[in-house]
Amino acid sequence: VCDEFDAQQPGHTFVLGDDAFSLDGKPLQMISGEMHCARIPVAYWRDRMKMAKAMGLNTVGTYVFWNAHEAAQGRYDFSGNNNIAEFVRIAKEEGLWVVLRPSPYACAEWEFGGYPWWLLKDPTMKVRSKDSRFINAYTSYIKRLAKELVPLQVTHGGNILMIQIENEYGSYSDDKSYMDLNRQIFRDAGFDGVLFTCDGADQMTKGYLPGYLPAVNGLEDPAAVKALINKHHEGKGPYYVAEWYPGWFDHWGEKHARVSADASAKKLDDILGAGISINMYMFHGGTTRDFMNGANMNVKEPYAPQVSSYDYDAPLDEAGNPTDKFLKFRAVIEKHLPAGTVLPPVPEKKRTIAINDIPLSSYSAIFNQLPKAVTSALPLAFEDLDQAYGFVLYRTTIAKAGLLKVKELRDYATIYINGKQVASLDRRLEKDSTLLQDVAQNAVLDILVENNGRINYGPFLTDNRHGITREVSLDGNVLKNWQMFKLPFADLKGFKYGKTKVETPQPALYKGTFELTDVADTYLDMQSFGKGFVFLNGHNLGKYWSEGPQQTIYIPSVWLKKGKNELVIFDQLGAGHTKVSTIANPILDQQKKK
Repeated sequence: VCDEFDAQQPGHTFVLGDDAFSLDGKPLQMISGEMHCARIPVAYWRDRMKMAKAMGLNTVGTYVFWNAHEAAQGRYDFSGNNNIAEFVRIAKEEGLWVVLRPSPYACAEWEFGGYPWWLLKDPTMKVRSKDSRFINAYTSYIKRLAKELVPLQVTHGGNILMIQIENEYGSYSDDKSYMDLNRQIFRDAGFDGVLFTCDGADQMTKGYLPGYLPAVNGLEDPAAVKALINKHHEGKGPYYVAEWYPGWFDHWGEKHARVSADASAKKLDDILGAGISINMYMFHGGTTRDFMNGANMNVKEPYAPQVSSYDYDAPLDEAGNPTDKFLKFRAVIEKHLPAGTVLPPVPEKKRTIAINDIPLSSYSAIFNQLPKAVTSALPLAFEDLDQAYGFVLYRTTIAKAGLLKVKELRDYATIYINGKQVASLDRRLEKDSTLLQDVAQNAVLDILVENNGRINYGPFLTDNRHGITREVSLDGNVLKNWQMFKLPFADLKGFKYGKTKVETPQPALYKGTFELTDVADTYLDMQSFGKGFVFLNGHNLGKYWSEGPQQTIYIPSVWLKKGKNELVIFDQLGAGHTKVSTIANPILDQQKKK
């Protein structure tokens, strides 16, 4: 049942009242959930919006990822899964308001926090600062984004209520002149609606911009929320929890995060009962596909890359199905809706299938078909090679055994001597060296380096160049005369396949085809594989790693075909794969046995 505040209705006014948001002169309590268009197949956007309405939400919060829209400087993409304007329009058609968070720093467990990798090509440029080179790039992007989204603001008859101009800046710095510059960039681009910032409770003083709404992240006590916002907003509201966490994300090699549904429902009841507006992060996480997972790192904690599944233990699971948390939240929200409001029925869980024993019958050993080498006396970082993501193979020759050390490895390396895999190095474990033994004269040393995800949060955000960023030494002597082979795997065109099986551990592609008469969601079971990524019918489904806790990869039914399907798996650690299966349910909580 649509109410008078439904986003489908034309011609609204939205302003900040003293203790509540005001829509058309009446108080509006935003009950919002976060979703990101880049993490959800475009064919499912409307379905996820309908699920939001069915849980009782009236608003969607969404980040906008700069690196998705400007993957190469000056070349913009707002098509397909990047069509953020269409995402907002569908929300309006489904009666949902939008809180837009184009910041352009997002965090979000997303590669480089949403900043494009090419900002790092100049090692002296500082992102998230008043560095003119950064500001010029940032301003150009916001001006282009404005063409898509300014017409969709509530001030122009659309459904975007508010725009966030920075994201948790207080966790990073405290320069109010930088914050005001953000405000000016958005205003100059045409974003004329309500602007706001958000910060953790302990960081708001550093991060907010005086005169603009300060929202809080992660604070659940209603009295504390009101007191904090009052303190920073001239003694008044409205009161908005911009990120409330009923779930959490996972790192490779660590336990799967779970947050109690009952405890979260009680907190939600308390917050809504106090009249506070809320955005749950996440309502529906989806999947971080391609090479877009980020990583955390701070002074006390080592580098920790995130998994591809962004299930987030959210009310709507990775495949868009309602969970127990969804049902409990819906029951709470119903209590706080205007009398007579009837929520849409909860859709049934989506059907899944299992596909047994897909044969992997064609093989492509990567070392046998390397691209043309780039040569340099010392190793070059990804950015110096004009490469964004994926892998680089670094090659030189050595004459003896000894302690091999890769200084400032970013992030994971597999070591080969004359083609034989002998060790792996892992930034997570702060393992950057290995003892080489039995090395013949003029042995070929190969170091295959993977970008495991640029840091998306914390003090090391600006120090994010990848590959071998310093030097390689053997018993303290710096190794020189390197060949570098770029392996971005943006697509898999150009690789040749044969029937010769890959019998020894080496980086290789394993290809198989399978026929379907019926399509539905399913989960690729990767438990017998090592570390890599998967392409299905040309879509990069994301990464896998035997370290867990994620052991499956979600396959959306819309990316399967009735008839012939093609699957290609890259494994950098294993060998001998001849088949793979899919299962009907995900495995997101199984770590590798030590």
